[in-house]
Amino acid sequence: MNNIRLFYPESLSINFESKLDKSQSHYLIKVMRVRIGNNFSLFNNSGEWTAKINQISKGIVEFTIVEKIKQKENTPNIWLAFSPIKSNYFNFMIQKSTELGVTKFIPIITDRTIVRKVNSERIKKIIIEACEQSNRIVVPNLEKTISLNKFINNNQEVNIILGDLNSKEKKLNLKKINVKKPICILIGPEGDFTELEREKIYKSKNIQYLRINKNILRSETAAISALSIVNYFLEL
Repeated sequence: MNNIRLFYPESLSINFESKLDKSQSHYLIKVMRVRIGNNFSLFNNSGEWTAKINQISKGIVEFTIVEKIKQKENTPNIWLAFSPIKSNYFNFMIQKSTELGVTKFIPIITDRTIVRKVNSERIKKIIIEACEQSNRIVVPNLEKTISLNKFINNNQEVNIILGDLNSKEKKLNLKKINVKKPICILIGPEGDFTELEREKIYKSKNIQYLRINKNILRSETAAISALSIVNYFLEL
């Protein structure tokens, strides 16, 4: 049963005793059919632990931490800045981007952004579930929605990689990447950035342009493709 992984936001340590919430308890009891004495895993940004089920009382799982099995991860700082899209495609993009190692999501409002409100609670739930399933420990942050102008102004020291169909560059120039700084992939909205927005983006000195594919890609496809390319070139 120790292949079951659940996110637990509170501090954990050997011999720590506590209870799971109703949702996680229901998952273990009704879906995974656990029993008293079975083990499962709990993780947060500090590491991963083996937990033993001591008691199941009124549908709530009580546990004790018995062993630390993973230390805190030293993961590359990869961000994804994107224009929010329709729900099903949005969910897919968040899920797969989490699996591919994103550490921060930054929703950006542009002139052509269609979806202008982000259901933060739903997205955070998708992020956590993706971490549980993909064996990640560090749970990515979801930033508040900001304008494109604020994003550019606030991230002058960040390595920004723009997925740009108009670019001739098919490879990253690793010499231009400061490995001590975060790497942020910037994906435009459906319909792409306006010419005025492009002018503002092009003025930034910390941006590389990358042609992901010769075809026009949907936003979620572009994000996943760009992340795969970055992971490949950085040997992650």
